[in-house]
Amino acid sequence: MATITKLVNLSRASALLRNCRLYSTPGTQYEMIKKDLAGEKKNVGVIHLNRPKALNALCRQLMTELSQALTEYENDASIGAIVITGNEKAFAAGADIKEMMGNTYAECIIGNFLADWTKVSNVRKPTIAAVNGYALGGGCELAMMCDIIYAGDKAKFGQPEIAIGTIPGAGGSQRLTRVIGKSKAMEMCLTGNMITAEEAERTGMVSKIFPADQLLNEAVKLGEKISSHSPLTVALCKEAVNVAYETTLQEGLRFERRTFHATFSTKDQKEGMKAFSEKRAPNFTSE
Repeated sequence: MATITKLVNLSRASALLRNCRLYSTPGTQYEMIKKDLAGEKKNVGVIHLNRPKALNALCRQLMTELSQALTEYENDASIGAIVITGNEKAFAAGADIKEMMGNTYAECIIGNFLADWTKVSNVRKPTIAAVNGYALGGGCELAMMCDIIYAGDKAKFGQPEIAIGTIPGAGGSQRLTRVIGKSKAMEMCLTGNMITAEEAERTGMVSKIFPADQLLNEAVKLGEKISSHSPLTVALCKEAVNVAYETTLQEGLRFERRTFHATFSTKDQKEGMKAFSEKRAPNFTSE
């Protein structure tokens, strides 16, 4: 029975890889992540968190490698979107407790502990978190740093830091409150309770839910759709949405209007509207 189950799992994994059309990429050698290209045009970068025995716990080395991989994709003009994922058991079950448990307050301040995690939220290109299994603590925070979250039907989200004598440190208390509201965020942070993918979708934390074995393929398809648009306009649009998330309505409206006006100075705006009127596909050049 165990052998049959193993063969079925291997078959499902092979099918998923074929569906996603993943291609390995040369460059930096990584130990705790895997880096692939996906999509018909190989224009979606995929980063797999790869510490399965530790449920993808986010240690310093993993986060450094993730930051490096994001920088490589950000600087690659052929990549239009980036997917970050784990495995079916865990997206990431949190920060590496064993690594940080001996930290002192002074060491955290002097070393600016967790400051290197900000790369995920600062990437100019759209990022998609494909979350299967556990996304807890730092894993939940990592998912929320991404622009869009797709979840597998068995995914679970939570900020359980309170149970180990600390609080979220990579944006959990802040982003969670902005996304799902004060009451629910307070409940999650003060109890450490997890929520299901369905609850996360109802609160607006997650965009869509898919069966676990279809999740990565659907995230790649979303990345391909985004990549079909002007990279220049996508970057401007991402910035505008982030301003809405981080500032007042009036300031956001002002920023949006000025950015909208600015698109009329680009060749991509002229090409996009001309292609629409001529009923053909646009040829964007990021100019």
